[in-house]
Amino acid sequence: MSFLLPFIILLIAIPLPQKGDTHDVARALESRYRHAATLKAVFFESFSDGKGGVAAESGVVFFSRPGRMRWEYKSPEEKLFLVDGTNVWFFVPADKTVSRAKMKESSDWRTPIAVLAGKADLGQLCRKLEIVSGFGEMNDEKPRPVPAGDTVLKCTPRQGGADSPFREVLLETDPESHLVRAVIREVGGTETEFRFGGWEENLAIPEAKFHFAVPAGVVVVDEASLADALH
Repeated sequence: MSFLLPFIILLIAIPLPQKGDTHDVARALESRYRHAATLKAVFFESFSDGKGGVAAESGVVFFSRPGRMRWEYKSPEEKLFLVDGTNVWFFVPADKTVSRAKMKESSDWRTPIAVLAGKADLGQLCRKLEIVSGFGEMNDEKPRPVPAGDTVLKCTPRQGGADSPFREVLLETDPESHLVRAVIREVGGTETEFRFGGWEENLAIPEAKFHFAVPAGVVVVDEASLADALH
């Protein structure tokens, strides 16, 4: 499993974009969720380490604007990834340990999915945006196809260079501009793919969903303190 940084958003009557216009496709994706105060979806996440190792997980994700999200992993193991607007928490109940990091210091703010939480737009996140035919690598002759009517945007992250782990992000939208898939490719050949379905908007989500209460007997590991101790 890989954790990254954020991208998504809604409008009421959006004209469907022309498939060949990158700007219109990106604007429609952002507009799709812009006026939704809360969002909920089911997700499937797969991770490849680039060396043949793969892992897959699934669960339910909640978003609350601005800047909060809750990823409840159900299978194959219960986990929680929570962004409360200030801190990023990652909790594995079986380990009885939770890690905590400040949002601005964390590399776990799921880069391609910040648009969903209303913290950024594609222009801020992407140095270059273009429409591509599928999910193959840049030089693939036969990229993985997408369903008829879907569109794939390739984002070259604005934060490039040696200090950035991200090489490119691919975002697939359906004809109604819902995000159905996001693929994050990192330097070194690792790849994380998220598939989304069953989007629901403006639900009454309890405020407690976006706060983490440390259970009794669970140890909190502060990532900043750990990093300082290692230097």
